[in-house]
Amino acid sequence: MRTGEPAWLLYGASGYTGELIAREAVRRGMRPVLAGRSRTRIERLAAELDCPCAVFALEDHTAMLDALQGMTAVLHCAGPFSATAPPMMQACLAARVHYLDITGEIDVFELARGADDRAQRAGIVLCPGVGFDVVPTDCVALKLKEALPDATHLALGFESRAGRSVGTAKTAVESLGLGCRVRREGHIVRLPLGALTRRIDFGAGERMAVAIPWGDVSTAYYTTGIGNIEVYVAASPRTIRRMRCMNWARPLLRQPWLVRALQRRIERTVKPPDRTQREANETLVWGEVRNAGGRLVRARLRTADGYQLTVSASLALLAEVIRGTHPPGFATPARLVGADFVTTLPGSSAIRLDTP
Repeated sequence: MRTGEPAWLLYGASGYTGELIAREAVRRGMRPVLAGRSRTRIERLAAELDCPCAVFALEDHTAMLDALQGMTAVLHCAGPFSATAPPMMQACLAARVHYLDITGEIDVFELARGADDRAQRAGIVLCPGVGFDVVPTDCVALKLKEALPDATHLALGFESRAGRSVGTAKTAVESLGLGCRVRREGHIVRLPLGALTRRIDFGAGERMAVAIPWGDVSTAYYTTGIGNIEVYVAASPRTIRRMRCMNWARPLLRQPWLVRALQRRIERTVKPPDRTQREANETLVWGEVRNAGGRLVRARLRTADGYQLTVSASLALLAEVIRGTHPPGFATPARLVGADFVTTLPGSSAIRLDTP
């Protein structure tokens, strides 16, 4: 670490998104501790970027606590987060180190919310989801809540043609057996895959969209207090039909052996987007709130490709947390930095509101 620079650790630094963040952090003059379980890959990257490194598995609680000594914050980028977030979050609570990650998994957000009291006592911030998976939609949700304070229903959605990393694809496989999830009257409920569809104009003409178990089903509730929440992604009719056909196999898709087999296949076959593909893509974000009287307010936003946004958003939110001006405890991104935060990120437009 440079003298006077707060020390922070980037776990999963040799993964697709983790490496993008590591390289950008170094380009900005930062020098994080690069960490992960693969000694060869971590030490190679650390040598190239001239950063300190730490090698440990998340199952080794003692080694993890040793690595966190002297750290101010952890930016956790190793998924699937359903398996990796709990041990890292527990270690951060024990070591009194701020915890951030780039998940979009509902259960991880709920876990962090459940640890709010412990985080307050430890004097640390727990802020999962500091990447694409919820930052743009979380900001849109808060902007809509400010525009219609008595809103009772919130729908969010996005359209993106970007490819997926291996980690993202492996996380998606884990979610198949759980089906779709939405929030009804404050409670998270499960629905069959493909159960909810609607046509949405994300900003480039109407598209068919299908509800998915996106992280905002959790986070938007804590950001806005709105009790009815659905999240949609643009999808072709063929994709929606496939989702519906998969419902018969959901019990099978919850079997660990099958999930592992599918994830191994992903490791062999999925090719993440390269720089040219990332720079050529943008994401269209949409949101809508409705109150008991039927009044509607809609919002639209354009952002950079999800991976580029994750890099810029995670580093900006990390800097905010390290600055130490925010109260300890669980936080959603928009509650931490405000509804307009996403508009400050490279490639983002203003959030445009309209009342139909």
